[in-house]
Amino acid sequence: MLNTNNQSQAINKHHKIKVGITGQSGFMGTHLFNYLAHKDNIILIPFIDSYFEDSTELESFVKQCDVIVHLAALNRHNEPKIIYDTNIKLVKQLITALEKTNSNSYVLFSSSIQEEKDNVYGNSKREGRELFQRWAEKNKTRFTALIIPNVFGPFGKPFYNSVISTFSYQIVNKLEPKIEIDASLKLIYIIDLLNIIYDLIVSEVSPQVYNVPYFKELKVTEILKLLIDFKEVYLNNYSIPRFNDKFELDLFNTFRSYIDLEKFYPVFLKKHEDNRGFLTELIKENSGGQIFYSKTKPGITRGNHFHTRKIERFCVISGQAEIKLRKIGNERIISFKVDGEKPTFIDMPIWYTHNITNIGNDDLVTLFWCNEIFNPEDPDTYYEEV
Repeated sequence: MLNTNNQSQAINKHHKIKVGITGQSGFMGTHLFNYLAHKDNIILIPFIDSYFEDSTELESFVKQCDVIVHLAALNRHNEPKIIYDTNIKLVKQLITALEKTNSNSYVLFSSSIQEEKDNVYGNSKREGRELFQRWAEKNKTRFTALIIPNVFGPFGKPFYNSVISTFSYQIVNKLEPKIEIDASLKLIYIIDLLNIIYDLIVSEVSPQVYNVPYFKELKVTEILKLLIDFKEVYLNNYSIPRFNDKFELDLFNTFRSYIDLEKFYPVFLKKHEDNRGFLTELIKENSGGQIFYSKTKPGITRGNHFHTRKIERFCVISGQAEIKLRKIGNERIISFKVDGEKPTFIDMPIWYTHNITNIGNDDLVTLFWCNEIFNPEDPDTYYEEV
């Protein structure tokens, strides 16, 4: 994380900062928007891609912002020149809007470690950064270019955002991943990047160039092996893998974001019955955590919150329940009705707000497992109605 002085933090503690994100609908933009939406000191200024086609709308957007995070960019195209031309055009359009409105917004620009490589994407990022630097120096305003390594995380677009997105999608959908080049990748998880961006937003420290640290470096073959292991342990055997470090947990959460929830859940557990009753195994895990249970009165709903890192497993062992999930930023609700007479489990995906309602006439007893022990100082629990 950034080193910010105490005075900077004190100054911003009670000040609400108006933040706009170009490319808000993309992979990084969606994550950043949802992340900042739950910060009490941030007011989000919505952005629509069509603003780049309407100078009046773009200027109106710019005028409202204290901070602009410029993420809008083209990463891939069959014609390389279009990548370069598009990215430079977007930078110039934003600078024009900033100048026309006499804006002194703090601009954070998403650049890339590709800057050091001789390719059209890297060249567009380097030259875009230089254009912003000249604008900032001319107007004596704040600007930071983030030199970002390979970003991965849940919901990335396969065949576009990351090889991890592509492999995860292929493995989950029983397709055969192919390695074109066994490169060594410097990786950062999306949440770690968002923490850095947030620290810059609230700080008075604004380096013109900030080299975002990578948290793991692995070859493509090593990444693929981990993902195939996740398939065997989780998809085939319904067990929770052992995580040797935070990276492997982040990779697993990315992997499971590609599971079709309505096809995979609920998972019915095997019942071992005899004249004494029955026994069923709920979870086989290699990662620790805690188990707890609840009793819920008829008609009562628990939950309405989401997590950004936790793995949770719900199993109704007595009574009837409806479990609802909704991806943050999406209106579509996924619903499962479960019964303790037919033991099943459902794992809660990250970035899905969820709840459980007793829809029966008797008390509902639910067994929960979470991969980490609850920490009130860092609960990773964000309240939002399903």
